[in-house]
Amino acid sequence: MLLPEWYPQSGVQITWPDSQTDWAPILDEVIPCYAAIAREILKHEKLLVVCRNETLARRQSGCFDNSCALFFQTPINDTWARDYAPLSVLEDGRLVLLDFQFNGWGLKYPACHDNQITARFFAGGTVFSPAVTCRDLRPLVLEGGGIETDGQGTILTTSCCLLSVNRNGFSSKAQAEQSLAAALGAKRFLWLDHGHLIGDDTDGHIDTLARFCNEHTIAYVRCTDSTDPHYSDLCLMEQQLQSFTRSNGQPYDLIPLPMPDKVEYNGERLPATYANFLIINGAVLLPFYNCPQDLVARDALQCAFPDREITGIDCRPLVKQHGSLHCITMQYPEGGL
Repeated sequence: MLLPEWYPQSGVQITWPDSQTDWAPILDEVIPCYAAIAREILKHEKLLVVCRNETLARRQSGCFDNSCALFFQTPINDTWARDYAPLSVLEDGRLVLLDFQFNGWGLKYPACHDNQITARFFAGGTVFSPAVTCRDLRPLVLEGGGIETDGQGTILTTSCCLLSVNRNGFSSKAQAEQSLAAALGAKRFLWLDHGHLIGDDTDGHIDTLARFCNEHTIAYVRCTDSTDPHYSDLCLMEQQLQSFTRSNGQPYDLIPLPMPDKVEYNGERLPATYANFLIINGAVLLPFYNCPQDLVARDALQCAFPDREITGIDCRPLVKQHGSLHCITMQYPEGGL
């Protein structure tokens, strides 16, 4: 069964930005952001840094002498680890990492190297614990940011992404469920048919819109400004969430997250969202956007995670490439790294 993000973790993977990635024009802004995220992760668990140049990544990250920082040098296209790193399932008490196809979010961007990273991990044999196995499910396309799980067999996703013609070409939700259920250990799927953020080029990843905080709680983006172009669609999304029930028939506890102030870059509105948080051991890392709603979102998530520290990190550099904190990370459960 696919493990939820709040399951005890051994570490988190990131991929280090460099001048050959799309970060090149703002590298001086984004490297301090990555370093801040790396520091916070290392306070709680291991950090796996995938990079093109290990010496450079060690120096820039400030993790050179930290024994909990692991580095893996390999060719890369870009740094969105959430979408090409493997997904963790538990089968009969054994950890299995599922390697799905990554095709650049429906053939939008080059992905030839990123799609090979998980296979290279296991070819090298030095990254994961010996008991961990990998299952190659390519050419089935699936991105980690496209699905959420409650750890009880429920998958939360969006129809816009999973039914994208340039991914698997599924003709229906039923076909998608049939193709993915066995691999993910899924018993049921909850589909959001509404909700998309301007500037998002993932076709509506769920981790920009609605997130499981535990098996009975979902945090989601709410728009209260009727003049905002997002308003109507996010209201419809909220209504869908309100109609969803848990496997026992009870409604979910819903925690609305505010929309941050509009973030723009080169005249383009960017998909800034507080839903793109990362759950780690003892903490939740929350993207901040230097506006009053940062603290509102922090307080809302503190209600969902009373036993975890909510740590805000300025992610304005990340959103300039249309993603945020959750998008650049992938967690591995205990026993993994």
